[in-house]
Amino acid sequence: MKKAFVSFTTIFALALIAAASPKAGDSAPGFTATDSSGKTHNLSDFKGKFVVLEWTNSGCPFTVKHYASGNMQKLQKEWTAKGVVWLTVLSSAPGKQGYKTAAEENSYLKDSNASPTAVLMDPKGDLGHLYGAKTTPHMFVIDPSGKVIYAGAIDDKPTTDQEDITGAKNYLNAALGEALAGKPVTTANTQPYGCSVKYAE
Repeated sequence: MKKAFVSFTTIFALALIAAASPKAGDSAPGFTATDSSGKTHNLSDFKGKFVVLEWTNSGCPFTVKHYASGNMQKLQKEWTAKGVVWLTVLSSAPGKQGYKTAAEENSYLKDSNASPTAVLMDPKGDLGHLYGAKTTPHMFVIDPSGKVIYAGAIDDKPTTDQEDITGAKNYLNAALGEALAGKPVTTANTQPYGCSVKYAE
């Protein structure tokens, strides 16, 4: 099966703007956002807990890789069961790939058996720009004190091939595992890969 890799041009472009994203050791930018059920969430609500931010786009083949395989849902279930708050963020603008209304997103969550703590609806891209989210997926882990302890790719296989999930080094899993065990995160910053976040122009 032919594998789709992130192009050199894409990697270069992402590298040029990567500085806009908070890195490990930075304070996580505070935010207020509404989820797909109409509930308002503030990052400060989750002080004292680990928080995952996952940028998503159901039309992106890199995102599809992790959802069609069940990999993302497995991660959501595993870590929320351990008390981690998992916030999926949908920053696709109206008319752009991956955009969904709240009702459409809730239907997608049910059909795909996804179980994040909440899906934050960000059609204007405010939260995405605040975090400098570049790709789908783009992952951040925030510790109980409000510091970013991981930022970047979900794993080390920047392809759309589901077969590559097995054997991949899952950076998110590693970061959460180390952090919850009271250890420093070994790999704290990586280059995110995937489709560009479909912000409004």
